[in-house]
Amino acid sequence: MQPHLSNLKPESWLVAAGRSADPGAPLNVPPILASNFIIGQDRAYARNDATPTWEALEEVIGGLEAGRAVAFASGMAAIAAVFDQLPAGALVALPDDCYQGVVGLAMAGAARGRWAVRRIALTDTAGWQQACAEADLIWLESPSNPLLIVADLAAICAAPRKPGAIVAVDNTFATPLNQQPLAFGATVAVQSATKFIGGHSDLLAGVVTTRDEQIWRQLRHSRELNGATPGALEAFLALRGARTLALRLERAQRNALELAHRLAQHPMVTCVRYPGLPSHPTYETARRVLKGFGTMISFDLLGDASVADAVCRNVRLIRHATSLGGVESTMERRAAIPGQEHLPPTLLRLSVGIEDVDDLWQDLVSAMQAAAG
Repeated sequence: MQPHLSNLKPESWLVAAGRSADPGAPLNVPPILASNFIIGQDRAYARNDATPTWEALEEVIGGLEAGRAVAFASGMAAIAAVFDQLPAGALVALPDDCYQGVVGLAMAGAARGRWAVRRIALTDTAGWQQACAEADLIWLESPSNPLLIVADLAAICAAPRKPGAIVAVDNTFATPLNQQPLAFGATVAVQSATKFIGGHSDLLAGVVTTRDEQIWRQLRHSRELNGATPGALEAFLALRGARTLALRLERAQRNALELAHRLAQHPMVTCVRYPGLPSHPTYETARRVLKGFGTMISFDLLGDASVADAVCRNVRLIRHATSLGGVESTMERRAAIPGQEHLPPTLLRLSVGIEDVDDLWQDLVSAMQAAAG
């Protein structure tokens, strides 16, 4: 961390960090298109020694939590690197509501005998505290995907742990601006930089942040051995996107709160899940652990899956697309995704963007009216 920037608020840090202080250097660190370097200084080969573009991104994201970050080729590559730290025969504690990619990775490892998996409801704080004493990896996702359950990270991270246990928090939905897992005592915080950090639906990248020097070195070693390195352009785009994260998040989550209130009053909507609504089951926890309630909403429609599919087809401003965290609003029916068939069949996950909120609302209302026939 640059000493003269150490006292900046996160909004300023995002803009100022990760830049060269050398006279005549580019104001913005460019994409360094290099696989190897002239031998004699600190770098020889990019996979082993990183590039200035990766390091600038890592400085920006790591500094948000007063830690050190390691950038990866995707969010799943970052997650796999955390799982890579586990010994043979380990026990993994996994939420009952969890991104299907993580569930797939965990279950594939269990099927090969690498570890055992225990599923725990995110609302079962006592169960997670017990898991801290027994599991080798305590994997938390908060808010969860797509039910948006908020875990009591303060209580869970404070629980006594099995020696060597890793408490990992997937912080993608909250971002480091709304929630700081390392400050609660988590070992690592994981971000899919594909989402809010990049913010423009044009890259794949992931980042893991930690305050543990040994874990940081082990994660870098895993990246090197597994070849999970970010591309030069992707790292540059993620860094550029991070500069406006605070502005985008502020606008989008203001839109999300307003849309959540309006959806809760619509006759075609049977359930709205948003941590900022008092009706949400973990609303009180969210008020304690989150600075902001985020930009993600999931809601159920009256009718069957065909109605929900029709709403997705009929939106015009909102895009019918997977993923989330971009400047544009996107929506999809999650039970149609392989591995998510257990979800309510009419559940739509809406990633709210930075458009005008009234335009977004009119788009939703028109699509629901068309779907209702």
